[in-house]
Amino acid sequence: MGRRYGEVVLGIDARDPVGSAVDFAFDCALARGVRLRAVHAWALPASAAEWPFTVPERDRATWEDHEVQLLADALRPWRERYPDVPVLEDVVLLPPVHALAHHAAGAALVVVGSAPGSRSRATVHALLNEAVCPVAVVPDDSRT
Repeated sequence: MGRRYGEVVLGIDARDPVGSAVDFAFDCALARGVRLRAVHAWALPASAAEWPFTVPERDRATWEDHEVQLLADALRPWRERYPDVPVLEDVVLLPPVHALAHHAAGAALVVVGSAPGSRSRATVHALLNEAVCPVAVVPDDSRT
């Protein structure tokens, strides 16, 4: 029996994807013959904190549906370019480092992008300390 790899996990901000990281993740998944799990972490809008009680399920679902659509739209060009890579789109209501560290447990590799001056640096640093698999930090070559 051939060697089996875990999936490749891509941490992606669907609002501002780091194209070089997405390319790298798709290339790695293709080379390994494994699924790519694209993880987009999101948070409730700041206005939700002003509500006197919990956020109504209908509103949370509407916001989540919007995040799901953002991720699908962001990945569309790569899904077309890499039709042989199975992709699982995963939208989670968690801080990015928690979402990625959770999925790292069963992954062969976690891929994240890093842009100069972005707030992703704290996430990357924390992920490097928490992940139980290799982490590839891919610089954003479009902003240099």
